[in-house]
Amino acid sequence: MSDLLLHVTGARPNFPKAAPVLAALDDRGFAQRLVHTGQHYDDNMSAVFFRELHLPSPDVNLGVGSGSHAEQTAAIMVALEKEMLAAQPSLVIVYGDVNSTLAAALVTSKLGIPIAHVEAGLRSGDWTMPEEVNRVVTDRLSDRLYATSADAVAHLGSEGVPVDRIRLVGNPMIDTLLKHRDAFDGSRVRAALGLGETYAVATLHRPANVDSPESLGALTAAMSQVADQIDLVLPVHPRGAANLERSGLLAHPRIHPVEPVGYTEFLGLVDRSAFVVTDSGGIQEETTVLGVPCLTLRPNTERPVTITDGTNQLVTPADLPARASAALAAGRPVTWPVPPLWDGHAGERIAGDIATFLA
Repeated sequence: MSDLLLHVTGARPNFPKAAPVLAALDDRGFAQRLVHTGQHYDDNMSAVFFRELHLPSPDVNLGVGSGSHAEQTAAIMVALEKEMLAAQPSLVIVYGDVNSTLAAALVTSKLGIPIAHVEAGLRSGDWTMPEEVNRVVTDRLSDRLYATSADAVAHLGSEGVPVDRIRLVGNPMIDTLLKHRDAFDGSRVRAALGLGETYAVATLHRPANVDSPESLGALTAAMSQVADQIDLVLPVHPRGAANLERSGLLAHPRIHPVEPVGYTEFLGLVDRSAFVVTDSGGIQEETTVLGVPCLTLRPNTERPVTITDGTNQLVTPADLPARASAALAAGRPVTWPVPPLWDGHAGERIAGDIATFLA
């Protein structure tokens, strides 16, 4: 094996997590290779992140594109095996819980190469979520597990992961948020939509919310009642666009659908919003640090620390309009707790531990 570190990214949530780790390892002089699987390939879901976050251009883009979970995971595995056999890295670093993460962990473990998992230990307990399967399998195969919160460490311990493999390092995605916060600017979108100072942001893409006609019907009714109270900016994820259109949700005059926007523009919208309605994972963390009330349309979360030490709450479609009304009446909090070690230095801690591990 060489002294090379190989990073595998593939989807929008991976890039803000990888950026501070790549930078911190570069500061330590490590040789690195960045692989982009191409799981997300639209400019606003992928390339814009490399530009805005000053990520190095991928050394290779596998270009796997979309497909079923099996098709996508299999295509990534086949392409990654060739890449890893050629590169012979001393360590492969994977991020989050997308299909690219699982595929990389499976290939790497079969080749006998050590694996480090950034954002290890998150658990929702919901096995209907593909991400839960990806998280659990990746953690089981990893040699170094970098956890963002104490509850993630506890999950790993309860599953029998040896304690010497686990490190509580904080949240590298928050490193990226804090580093780029001065650049957040959603004014272009607000001006284009003719929005005033008071508006909310919504993101919807989970299969449980947008794939089932019954679930989407209840969600449409609830979101329409929220929009009766406040303008809603809705970046439309490609995954659920057709269903959202058919549901009639996008016809409400105060729901403003837009194409997915870049990192700094999206967080500029979030940072100025009255509250956020979402079924995303990462947005729960970003709103926690920004102090934006977050109404998460899910029965569970793999990030409970954003409820105990943040601004997040779980809601159902039935209680969403009332919760939105309460958030609007209460206004943005003046102070709020933030989870320990979400301080902008997680990437440095990860790089330091990788140096120790490889030594």
